[in-house]
Amino acid sequence: MRSSRRPPPRGPLHGWSTISALRVKRHRGDCPSFRPLEREEETFMKTDISFNTEDGVALAAWFFAAKGATGPAPTVIMSHGFSATKEMHLQGFAETFQTAGMNVLVYDNRNLGDSAGEPRGEIDPEQQIRDYRDAITYAQSRDDVDGERIGIWGSSYSGGHVLVVAAKDRRVKCVISQVPLVQGLDNARRLVRSDHWLGLRAGFVADRQGRMRGEAPLTLPVVGNGPEDPCALPTDDSREFFTSLPPENLGSWKNEITLRSMEMFTEYEPADYISRIGPTPLMMVVGRYDHLTPADMTLAAYERALEPKKLLILDCHHFEAYTGEMFRISAPAQCAWFVEHLM
Repeated sequence: MRSSRRPPPRGPLHGWSTISALRVKRHRGDCPSFRPLEREEETFMKTDISFNTEDGVALAAWFFAAKGATGPAPTVIMSHGFSATKEMHLQGFAETFQTAGMNVLVYDNRNLGDSAGEPRGEIDPEQQIRDYRDAITYAQSRDDVDGERIGIWGSSYSGGHVLVVAAKDRRVKCVISQVPLVQGLDNARRLVRSDHWLGLRAGFVADRQGRMRGEAPLTLPVVGNGPEDPCALPTDDSREFFTSLPPENLGSWKNEITLRSMEMFTEYEPADYISRIGPTPLMMVVGRYDHLTPADMTLAAYERALEPKKLLILDCHHFEAYTGEMFRISAPAQCAWFVEHLM
């Protein structure tokens, strides 16, 4: 690699590691139809659809038809993270991939947003993984989809899901995992105060006992009104993100999940699968200052992945990866990875 002879990156690439920045600079030419700073000039085709999972749950989705396609096109399948809806800044990524000639299927996870499913607010990672695979099956049934060129994209909680799906399902030909959860229990131990663990565990037991008696599931907020409020995501940036979204970026989000969702969070270990992804190409995007899904955990997991793989480190916290300057840096790099391996 000749990167050592080049000067350090400047301008919008400032803040990445030198290797990551130079690799992205080289690959951006692989998206000839993509103009990341001129998106307002593009006309995007987005259709509201729904599709059924194998067990009959209707998932609400958007379908972005590949720009310039004259036949079946490669397709990227996307869903959002813990409790989040498709309206929460996923459209920009979808339009980026669409502009480069890929179809994009973006859906709300079951029990959340506009999708069906009960109990509402229940976030079951294993079920969401099965739904990703059903989304692949649905996409392959469409005449406008090339079923041999399927990519998957996930962020935060779904960033963990796509690691598992890519390890299990060889229909996946490329995967991007953005600011992912990789170790549920260790991640939860960083988020939950140590003196709250005993009460949380007792709540898990009480919830199981109540469900057995036919009672409604226990619930808790996703974010609280202040730093001391019991909630699922007790960081300041989580609270600011969810409570400051305008209506057009909120969708049908509810600030409530089942307590069992937190129990399943603590039992979820997607990094256990990461060494099984290769030879499927993997790109991981990490926020250097991410403390919701901590960067050190993600980087340690990345080291266990086999080639081909690519790491992009952004100088940002968790939620900053979705918008603004970090989006303008990251989206072209992610587009290039999909183009390289799907087009």
